[in-house]
Amino acid sequence: MIPDVESLSSLSNPLATVEQLSNSSSSLDGVPPSLESSIRFAGLRITQAAGILLRIPQETIAQAMVMFTRFYIGPEGGSVRNNGAKDVSAASIYIADKLSADPRTTRSVCNVYAYLMSAPTRQAFPNPPPQDPESYFLSEGNYQSARALLLQTEAIILRTLSFDTKVVVPHHLALTYLQTLGVLPPVPSSTSRALASRTLGYLNLALFSPQSLYVTHQPTSLAVAAIYLAAREVEVKLPSSEWWEVFDVEREDLGFLVVALQSCEGWVKAEKERWHRGSCPLTVDEVNLEIKDMD
Repeated sequence: MIPDVESLSSLSNPLATVEQLSNSSSSLDGVPPSLESSIRFAGLRITQAAGILLRIPQETIAQAMVMFTRFYIGPEGGSVRNNGAKDVSAASIYIADKLSADPRTTRSVCNVYAYLMSAPTRQAFPNPPPQDPESYFLSEGNYQSARALLLQTEAIILRTLSFDTKVVVPHHLALTYLQTLGVLPPVPSSTSRALASRTLGYLNLALFSPQSLYVTHQPTSLAVAAIYLAAREVEVKLPSSEWWEVFDVEREDLGFLVVALQSCEGWVKAEKERWHRGSCPLTVDEVNLEIKDMD
């Protein structure tokens, strides 16, 4: 039986075009490509950290990170010189969590970002030492200002994305594929647990990829590539035939994603080393100051 169009669309995401990938609003505003990539990476890191502190499920955090990436894609997207990565990160988390059974309040979101943006936390991120709560305390006046900015940025994101906030992440899909391939039994062994863990690890790593893999490839392709790499790493034998074709993934796409995922870890390490002596600019003022210093 051939799946109908509606069932297939439920597993797909809107993808960026070649034109959107080759130009961005930030680059048109004079932001160097290397700095823009660093800002996006830092924004994704703070989104992940905020989601963990807010105790939001990883799937929802991943949706927020994809939304964050989409916002800055293309000349019609947002610019880091007009919409700071911190503000877009906070609004993305807020939007993605809105439809959950237990959505976080604006106060919770603002408090977490006040903590993450405090000087002691940023200097020692991602493992800051215990610090004085007064260093990130939000007074009522500051909270009202932060809340207004959060809701304003939410509206900007929704307008930029044409209110299309649907994000299908491949995590559950990958586990289903592992079961279909017969390598994740109902009572998992230590090896199958390790395989599932590494598969999910690669999918989480792909969220930070400089190639923006979540907006260039569908969830099915991402799930297959993560399984391929995880199985090779854990030394689990998969079917000898071209099993990825069963999941409608072509060899060329698989090859590209495998190479891209393998390069992610080195790129992430290089970015961390680049900014280990200082904080990557996450606000509009910080970005403008950084560009001024580069001139």
